[in-house]
Amino acid sequence: VQAAGLGQVPGDVRINGAVQSISSTTENKVTIMFWRSAENFSVSPRDASKPIYWAVSQAAPYRRMHIRGDLQFDLGGWASGGFLANSIVEGTAGLTSGQQWFCRNVELGEWIGGNWNRTFVGSSGTPAETWPHAPTTIVDSTPVIRDKPFLVIDDAGEFSVFVPSLVKTTHGVSWRGGNEAGMRIPISDFYIAFAEKDSGKSINSALAAGKHLLLTPGIYSLDQTIRIRRPGTVVMGMGLATLLPETGKAAIVTDDVPGITISSLMVDAGLQNSPALIQIGDIDSRMDHSENPTTLHDVFCRVGGAVPGRADACLVVNSNNVIIDHAWLWRADHGAGAEWTVNRSKNGLVVNGDDVTIYGLFNEHFQEYQTVWNGERGCLYFYQSEIPYDVPSHEAWRSKSREGYASYK
Repeated sequence: VQAAGLGQVPGDVRINGAVQSISSTTENKVTIMFWRSAENFSVSPRDASKPIYWAVSQAAPYRRMHIRGDLQFDLGGWASGGFLANSIVEGTAGLTSGQQWFCRNVELGEWIGGNWNRTFVGSSGTPAETWPHAPTTIVDSTPVIRDKPFLVIDDAGEFSVFVPSLVKTTHGVSWRGGNEAGMRIPISDFYIAFAEKDSGKSINSALAAGKHLLLTPGIYSLDQTIRIRRPGTVVMGMGLATLLPETGKAAIVTDDVPGITISSLMVDAGLQNSPALIQIGDIDSRMDHSENPTTLHDVFCRVGGAVPGRADACLVVNSNNVIIDHAWLWRADHGAGAEWTVNRSKNGLVVNGDDVTIYGLFNEHFQEYQTVWNGERGCLYFYQSEIPYDVPSHEAWRSKSREGYASYK
């Protein structure tokens, strides 16, 4: 589920009530509350004495929001989130039982609560930094970011996509005052894809003709890899559009070119093993893209869970200077095909490029290293990871002469 305001700033779309996620599970456990997002709203609670709830765990970003009250990220039961970015919460925000949370470029009245791990980058209203008990990490400014593109409608009813500019050393939200730097791309420059009629071939034909890509909600069964070759191409999903490679290839492969933006997508592994589900650049990538990096926002991969699937790795980053702004890479520990010999996958993330920056990496249950980072000068802000629960024996979980695999190598 994705809820998105269509204004240039959050205050253009005003909700009196709530834009929220509430659990209906027993004991208010939200560790299965995944794959939902809300962005670009101003929300005024009807009852100022009660918080709005965004009770979620992984793959549930809350972005570009202006909450004119309090915001709570759990309901007192199990919770293992989450991601808040480029948002203002005028009242309190925080956790009671939730294990961890990540905030980037947020302005809070006050943060309260939490257990294992809270990380704040470029944010205000944060708690004091603490370690090692109930650790809280504070990074004063966000070193480099291009915020996520978003859909806008104007007074004449015309749609466009606004792509924020790359900015460095920032603190707080990008949209205060309504003068955010960026470019507006008319919807006529996009190929609008539909799962019931489009294939990898038709999408690639549109990209080769110079179009950007907007994927409407649905599951896209791909007969070939989507190839992104043109610098500055914008690929944007709606409603967590899902790509499913059917022939043992990657779902998306980019050339080593600057300024590509990929956002709001799910990729499911197919029955035939893919070497990677998403690949940014080729293995010989050497270019410096520091002035116009490729950025990924809210990109989620599953190996099993929805359908049985296999992939050597979910996300492979070969290009330099790539920015990843929230990813959940998941080898399923429940759901369809969630068995050691069925949903086979070695790694969630492999980084071969230099100067790669990641904000909010959730990476779980893969059968070797969860994260393999070979590139130089990389930066990762907030890491949530679990090694696999379903290892059948010591022999099945060995790295050469060592027993087991580190989560982060």
